[in-house]
Amino acid sequence: MQTRPLGPFTVQNVGLGCMNLSHAYGKPPAQEQAHAVLHAALDAGVTLFDTAALYGFGANESLVGPVLAPHRSRITLCSKGGMAGVAGDDGVVRRVIDGHPKTLRKNCEDSLRRLGTDVIDLYYLHRWDPRVPIEESVGEMARLKDEGKIRALGLSEVGVDNLRRAHREHPIAALQSEYSLWSRNAELGTLAACKELGIAYVAFSPLGRAFLTGVLQDVGSLVSGDIRTAMPRFAPDAYARNLRLLEPMRAIAQEEDCTLAELAIAWVLHQGEHIIALPGTTSVEHLQEDLRGGDVQLSARALAALDALFQPEAIAGDRYALQGQREVDTEKYDFEKR
Repeated sequence: MQTRPLGPFTVQNVGLGCMNLSHAYGKPPAQEQAHAVLHAALDAGVTLFDTAALYGFGANESLVGPVLAPHRSRITLCSKGGMAGVAGDDGVVRRVIDGHPKTLRKNCEDSLRRLGTDVIDLYYLHRWDPRVPIEESVGEMARLKDEGKIRALGLSEVGVDNLRRAHREHPIAALQSEYSLWSRNAELGTLAACKELGIAYVAFSPLGRAFLTGVLQDVGSLVSGDIRTAMPRFAPDAYARNLRLLEPMRAIAQEEDCTLAELAIAWVLHQGEHIIALPGTTSVEHLQEDLRGGDVQLSARALAALDALFQPEAIAGDRYALQGQREVDTEKYDFEKR
């Protein structure tokens, strides 16, 4: 696998997003299976592991921490704060976005405890809180860095304006946002801004939440609790239209002698040397396939064909429903709902 810079670190160009092991896609896998994925990633030389306080409302950090602990000196461990589970008066834990300095400090210290580590290598603001100037949130993160609790600062799902404001407050090492053949909002400005400012772009969901792998043919098979059931592009009618893109994509993959997943990962990495792919999976087999994508060299013909096939207006359905759209500070195409 090839390496790329990530702030003060050097990591493999394909990392592992650990969210799937505890959160978002229905019932999580058994602990034994989750551990197998983590160990397979370590054995394969993966050096970038990404978690968050939100994932499983802390359970993901508690899961990955003990497995990764013996390998801390050779990996880059990332987590996130500013969006976490908070118990209400009724005892129900709900997701809350809160970028106040006091909250970020508590989130970070809770994450350190759950991860069983003295320092988090890269700590992200998971979502910008519009109630709090981003300079205040980043300023507190900078103080956590000065105290040795984190080593570098990151942001997630912010647009160019807030990225620049944050970077003026303290150098930002990485911006993490969704980027794939069917989610290309980053091309509206953040990819170029990251390159200009020397910020790594960490692309989560580079496989389009399984769409680009060709494995998910029937959205009716999604289980209760799977976040995709609330995403417009996974609605049955929209998804049926999106599936039509896979056959021409499959033909390109065959010409390039790779699988759909390898092709999708490779395409993301070909969009800039400052981009790192961050797929997630619960399968060792799929993990190995994702990692192979980091070594695929695509022809100019394939890149042009994919670019033409997956123009944003060809995708049916928005990335998020209206509430989700409101919670991300990323540039949108004119035809997307506001």
